[in-house]
Amino acid sequence: MPASIFGSGLSGLNAAQMGLATTEHNIANLNTPGYTRQRTEQAARVPEFYYSGYIGKGVDIQTVKRVYSEFLDRQVLQEQTVASQLDSHYAQIRQIDNMLADPNSGMAPAIQEFFSAVNNVSNSPESDATRQALINAGNALASRFQAMHQRLDELSNGVNSQITNSVTNINSFAKQIATLNHNIVVAEAANGKPANDLRDQRDQLVRDLNKQIRTTVVQQSDGSFNLFVGTGQSLVVGNTTHVLKAVQSPADPSKLDIAYINPDSTTNILQQNAIQGGELGGLLEFRDKTLTKTQNALGRVAMGIAGSFNEQHKFGLDMNGELGVDFFNRQEPEVIENSFNKGKATVTASIAEAEDYSSLSGSDYELKYNGGTSYTLTRLADNKVFEFPDCLPSAPIDGITLSVSDGAVAGDRFKIRPTANASRDIEVKISDPAKIAAAQPVRSIASLKNMGSGKISDATVARYPTTAIDPTHPATDAYLQHPVLITFNDPPDSYNVSGLGIDAQEEPIAYTPGEEISYNGWKVKITGKPAAGDTFMVSANTNATADGRNALQLASLQTANTLAGGTTSYQGAYSQIVSDIGNKTRELEVTSKAQSSMVEQTEQTQQSISGVNMDEEAANLMRYQRAYQASGKALQVANTMFDTILGIGR
Repeated sequence: MPASIFGSGLSGLNAAQMGLATTEHNIANLNTPGYTRQRTEQAARVPEFYYSGYIGKGVDIQTVKRVYSEFLDRQVLQEQTVASQLDSHYAQIRQIDNMLADPNSGMAPAIQEFFSAVNNVSNSPESDATRQALINAGNALASRFQAMHQRLDELSNGVNSQITNSVTNINSFAKQIATLNHNIVVAEAANGKPANDLRDQRDQLVRDLNKQIRTTVVQQSDGSFNLFVGTGQSLVVGNTTHVLKAVQSPADPSKLDIAYINPDSTTNILQQNAIQGGELGGLLEFRDKTLTKTQNALGRVAMGIAGSFNEQHKFGLDMNGELGVDFFNRQEPEVIENSFNKGKATVTASIAEAEDYSSLSGSDYELKYNGGTSYTLTRLADNKVFEFPDCLPSAPIDGITLSVSDGAVAGDRFKIRPTANASRDIEVKISDPAKIAAAQPVRSIASLKNMGSGKISDATVARYPTTAIDPTHPATDAYLQHPVLITFNDPPDSYNVSGLGIDAQEEPIAYTPGEEISYNGWKVKITGKPAAGDTFMVSANTNATADGRNALQLASLQTANTLAGGTTSYQGAYSQIVSDIGNKTRELEVTSKAQSSMVEQTEQTQQSISGVNMDEEAANLMRYQRAYQASGKALQVANTMFDTILGIGR
């Protein structure tokens, strides 16, 4: 029996010592990131039978086990990767919000100042000073657009840099996890016990990895982890890693795409919208949804101003009596050929008519050649698909007219960016104040001998006369400046028109007050009650110096609904950009804070189970200390008994 007491006491000492060592290990790692609290697992030894029954032989330490909840750990991973994505997106969009909302550097003041200068020209068309002020205001407006585009470009370049860094971190974490997989498998295979500290290190690396990109974790029977990203691409399999790489996008060289390096060293570009979670997911979401949309929307405002202003400016006469020319440079949509294309075809995109600026959607497009005469056009903002089985249409699509040359191969793709660079390319083409076309090329007058109350409006150039020599310049209508006489009949419920460029006498035309009268590329309205014999004349304007009527038409464009299908003005469209970014920024701010709170709560729940509690560990120290002392006392008693037995024979 004493020998049994010695054995039991010794096992108690060992168990208490192991408990003390484990407790001290927990205390020492209180602040170690990713550390999971450990505890010893004890079990009674197999008892030994004596004549009076089974007598216990002490205790054994079965293992040292992590106090670990796989469910809570996975929940922390899920919440953390979402939080990192939201934080990343918010950090980027906040920079755009600050830029757009700045009352001094935003576009709204520049647009207002430009049209104020146009109004000044309409009031004083003969003044060189007001004309020069308009050119200066136009240059300032263009500079503001260019500065904002440059800032957005800087953000895009910054995103590319951060994407590269994120991919580098992902590959580094994956390599470290694969190494730990190997070490864990080797360590646990040697003795069949869990390698707790190695598992903690691996779990922490998986958390760090999920801050970069969302991963799916699958634990294997040998204790290793397999990690998958995107649409199921393996990142870590056992002790093998697969590398991600940031490569130039074949559809747009200004962007970086995430590619997967296959075991045979070939490269597959991943589906970018399938890369979710973490900092990388936030960067891609910001770039593809927020930054691109903002660049296109800002470009649409710039293109709308330049295009519609040019159209109206060409309807006027400058101080030299010459027809107006483009005030701003004319921007055409950008077409990018996919680097994977096998054919030699080229695609051109253009904006042919003034109404096309109103139809611009502010989206990018992808044109795919399907073979034969079939094409597919996808509007990338909402993925709406336009199918063209019998060649591309001659009519514009969302304001864009497309044409393609021969040489395309089935599968060839082209990216069309109608407005992306319009804010970069806008600039004033006119430097001579005399070239500002403030006057109308035609004028209308009522005869001083008229007896009725009829009044004629100012004659203005119609936008689309059918007899224009140059279709892109409506004011070149062949008959535009031919004098036309409108004479009211007796009774004055009809009128005749003469001098239509061919001096033909028209049949009487019924008179409706306020109804538009249009000939030779101009249009007017006559109101009131003309008397029989009253005449009205529309003829060439020979006094353009003091005429500011076309400048007045130009000034009216500020409030005209010329964008978004004729539903909003320039400033309205810009305000919509500011509003959208502001609302999205606020949404991300609120959502990010809520998600961070969720992460904190989930981590607290996890730590309540797996974290080191100093009060609990202090109690364990005392408990194991008492157990050690008690086992020592038992050994002391056993020793006294043994001495007594030895002393019997003396």
